[in-house]
Amino acid sequence: MSLKRRKSRFAFALGFLVLCAFISVRIVEAQKPIAAAHPRPFEPAEELFYDAEFNRSLLRGLDIGEFKLRSTRSPIITESDRKDGKPYSLIFSADVASKGFFTKLFNLKFHEQIESTVEATTFTLQKTTILDEQGKRVRATETTYDRSIGKMSWSQRDPNNPSAEPRSAVVDFSGQLQDVLSAIYFIRTQPLRVGQPFDIFIGESGRIHRVPVLVSERKTMKTVLGRVKVIRVEPQVFGADRLIRSENGQFTIWLTEDNRHIPVGARIKTEYGTFDIKLKRADLRDAR
Repeated sequence: MSLKRRKSRFAFALGFLVLCAFISVRIVEAQKPIAAAHPRPFEPAEELFYDAEFNRSLLRGLDIGEFKLRSTRSPIITESDRKDGKPYSLIFSADVASKGFFTKLFNLKFHEQIESTVEATTFTLQKTTILDEQGKRVRATETTYDRSIGKMSWSQRDPNNPSAEPRSAVVDFSGQLQDVLSAIYFIRTQPLRVGQPFDIFIGESGRIHRVPVLVSERKTMKTVLGRVKVIRVEPQVFGADRLIRSENGQFTIWLTEDNRHIPVGARIKTEYGTFDIKLKRADLRDAR
């Protein structure tokens, strides 16, 4: 399978999550962490289920994938956090898988599992694990983030070839980083005012990327939650010096305008076609 096709499939799998790619390693002054005054909209637990369709020319509405996003609380994981009185960590997980006749016909089988651990008070990323299965190709990735010394440590190995030397990188950083999954939850915590863009800094594949996020429109949309007011955001992930620099495209997310900012849909336009992602079910639990 060509590298170009592999990147295309991976772009779909993580498209709703802010995607991954390649950029030069550098030291970044990222956004400063801000302590949360109240439980966030996805606490204490939330599960969101999505379907994805592919459209290109005469090919319309082809089912190609489904995925689940889950947010839960977990006891704190480090002794320093315990000493600082931090109450718990947030665990975000994503399970993305191909489905349908079209993906089988063109051998586009993939399965992606991601888990992100975030310190709840400051929304500081602590750890990311990814298991990426694309046909027979499997990669296991782990990244840890230590703000006390300003180091991001990334490693990737092939579970099918345990004797192979893992790929690894250590990157300096300051401030606050997200990963491809926690970034979507970070966006949900923002005020999201039309015409007021903001930046996210994402640690991915041993590198750090600045992702501008545009807040461009408000409207009413028919969704599985009913007719709701939504806000359109556009993470700038495609193009030169962006998260996906090898392709041109556009990434759009629609979030409810209420305080939950639930992602009810997304659209990824690429040279291969358009991927439409829609919320099909939401299991919500209010904080008490």
